[in-house]
Amino acid sequence: MRLLQLNVHPLKSGAVRPVPSAQVLASGLADDRSWMLVDADGRLVSAREAHETFTVTADTPATDPSVTSALRLRAPGLEDLDLDVPTGDPVPVRLFSLDLHAVPAPAADAWVRRAVGRDDVRLVWCHDPQARNLQPGFSEPTDFTAFADAFPVTVASLASLRQLDDWITERALELGEEPHDPMPVERFRANLVVDGEEPFAEDHWTSVVVGEVRFRVAKPTSRCVMTTIDPRTLTTAKEPIRSLARHRLVGGKTMFAAHLVPETSGRISVGDEVRAG
Repeated sequence: MRLLQLNVHPLKSGAVRPVPSAQVLASGLADDRSWMLVDADGRLVSAREAHETFTVTADTPATDPSVTSALRLRAPGLEDLDLDVPTGDPVPVRLFSLDLHAVPAPAADAWVRRAVGRDDVRLVWCHDPQARNLQPGFSEPTDFTAFADAFPVTVASLASLRQLDDWITERALELGEEPHDPMPVERFRANLVVDGEEPFAEDHWTSVVVGEVRFRVAKPTSRCVMTTIDPRTLTTAKEPIRSLARHRLVGGKTMFAAHLVPETSGRISVGDEVRAG
């Protein structure tokens, strides 16, 4: 197999940032999901609650070498905003059921409120990824990550996506619906996209080596309604969750792609050989 795409998301739920290469750290790809939006109570605000988050482009030197600040934010109708690493005291934040701490970036508050159309949001930065433990039973005590949903890295297979597209088309024909456009792999916000030949072979992988960097496979990735939001139009539809629920329902959860934990560090690049075991 080959690595076809590498994606970093400096802002959780922000625009996908494709990169030609990336540094793999113990926490995941460098700068991936290191910033997030929270509400007045410190709870995550994602594209589930505020679709406009998808329109915010966040770049760091890891995703755009021309960026000289810690973070550059862009959004339609707003001037670019460059931010330094915030230096205030950490505050409590809540990521789903996890109680964490993060450093606020108050210089961005007015900007992000205009960008997502909510007056209660603020930007925070993950200053200490090592403070977060991962899901027991699927991780080691030394594993950690920043603001990713569950694990440091996600890998998706185009072979699996093609099978999913076939299921979506099949269901649409059954219901007399208009044919759909192919589902973009970006809907699944995977860090790594590989080619592969067998759909859902990733269900059975225990390890993945990209170039010279080794990853441990933690578990399949459960999917939520965020995959039904078109990041271009911000409209929602029933797919892909409808078809995943029909064909990929495991323990009441819809599954697509796989979670990985880095076991070594190093740089990986689009075109690298991918070996799964």
